[in-house]
Amino acid sequence: MSSIWRRCWASGNKTYEHTRKRKKPGGGGDRILTNVGDVFEFNAWDHVEWNAEQEEAAQKAVAQNSGTKMSEEQKERFQTGAAQFWDSFYGIHDNRFFKDRHWLFTEFPELAPINTQQTESANVEQQEQPRSIFELGCGVGNTIMPLIQYCNESKLKVYGCDFSSRAIEILQRQQQYIDDKRCEVFVMDATLERWKVPFEENSQDIIVMIFVLSAIEPLKMQQVIDNCYRYLKPGGLLLFRDYGRYDLAQLRFKNGKCLEDNFYVRGDGTMVYFFTEQELREMLTKAGLQEEQLIVDRRLQVNRGRCLKMYRVWIQTKFRKPL
Repeated sequence: MSSIWRRCWASGNKTYEHTRKRKKPGGGGDRILTNVGDVFEFNAWDHVEWNAEQEEAAQKAVAQNSGTKMSEEQKERFQTGAAQFWDSFYGIHDNRFFKDRHWLFTEFPELAPINTQQTESANVEQQEQPRSIFELGCGVGNTIMPLIQYCNESKLKVYGCDFSSRAIEILQRQQQYIDDKRCEVFVMDATLERWKVPFEENSQDIIVMIFVLSAIEPLKMQQVIDNCYRYLKPGGLLLFRDYGRYDLAQLRFKNGKCLEDNFYVRGDGTMVYFFTEQELREMLTKAGLQEEQLIVDRRLQVNRGRCLKMYRVWIQTKFRKPL
């Protein structure tokens, strides 16, 4: 059978039609699994509900892989050497590891291009209002590149920083970055008490953190969020997406990789934390931000060729600085 056709005997000997012929259910944005027999029809399903058995199995897996914590000496090695581990990561993967975030403007329409082709009756002054966006932990530009590619506002300014000097070097090599004068990136340790940034406090319309806070040791997370508050302008927005508790990545860790509860070291030496809604809500509101969105995004990803089901858990938030 050709690899472009899929068959899964586990779901009733059903032969599926070619993926190119299949439309997204409902023709809309969400793909909801309503019939378990259809689970291998698509590569992913949105808003998947867990039952009590799944929740219990996840709790058991985490209890097992976090049963033995690393020594203080081991923790010190990974925490003090974090920049080197990330440099090594980007040295190996360059800009190939993270895929372009096609979901960026869907999940965060606040980042989407502002249409400057308004009607003649539109307020021209309003069209030309400047917009400043800062991404914390920009990596090799998987958020910044779509921003400068699709947002054609003349007064847009995009800033980005990363802990890894290697990541910043890779980003600065990209032709699109070189050609676009609206973008500026730099190396910075976001856990510093006072940030060294090329803009003033109370100046950013939007600060973006996508899979970044999870790489920072828990004791330093509040300081990072406090600084985000400091540099957001009144009315500015903090956009956040990261790993949720019991994500597949957490359940797959082996015993001996746990630094502290829900905080692990990957095989390449980089660290990752898995959040709950309440933890994030407490940190963000403590900083003075006001909640506009806080959701747990549970998805079912499917390997249709091997008939495997993989449950992912992410948390997405939007918090605003009061006027």
